[in-house]
Amino acid sequence: MIFNIETERLILRDMRLSDLDAMFELDSDSEVHRYLGNKPIKTGVEAQNTIESVLNQYEERGIGRWIAIEKSSGLCIGWSGIRLNTEYNMNGFTEYYDVGYRLMKPFWGKGYATESGKAAVDYAFNIMKLTELYATTEIGNQASHNALLKIGLNYVEDFYFEDEKLNLRWYKIENK
Repeated sequence: MIFNIETERLILRDMRLSDLDAMFELDSDSEVHRYLGNKPIKTGVEAQNTIESVLNQYEERGIGRWIAIEKSSGLCIGWSGIRLNTEYNMNGFTEYYDVGYRLMKPFWGKGYATESGKAAVDYAFNIMKLTELYATTEIGNQASHNALLKIGLNYVEDFYFEDEKLNLRWYKIENK
C-alpha cells in the first residue's frame, strides 16, 4: 500500500525498509524513549523488526504509521499516523484506531506532531470514514499532551498500563 499525504511542511508517506537508518536513529535515542518506558533499541535488527511490523500492518489492516519527511530539508524526522491496535488491552480497549507520532529530538517544538497529527485525523475521518480515534501519552509528557489537544483530541482520563508499568493519559476524538 502506498501512502503520500502532504501538509504545509511535511510529506507523510508509507514506511519502507530503506528507512532503516532513520528508524534506528529515532528509536535508539534515550531522550525519544523517555516517556515510552525507557527502552531504546540497541540494534539495527530491532529497527528492521519495527519496519517489518508496520509493513505487515499495511498488508493485514490497511493502515499503519507513516514516515514524516520535512519538505524544506528532505530529512526523515520520525513517524506519524494512524494504526489499528490489536496487540494491547489499553484502558479496556482491545481493538481500536489510534493516532500517534514519534519525532527525532532536533524536530521537537516545531509543531510537527500537531501538523502531522491533524493530517492523520483528517485521513482517518475523511478517507477511512472512521467514527472515532484514540491516543495515549505518558502522564509526564506535557508536550505530547499539548499536541494531542491541538490536534483536536479530548483528554478523557488517566490510567495505569500494567503491561509496561506506565501511568498514561487517554484521549478520544469523534467524527461529527
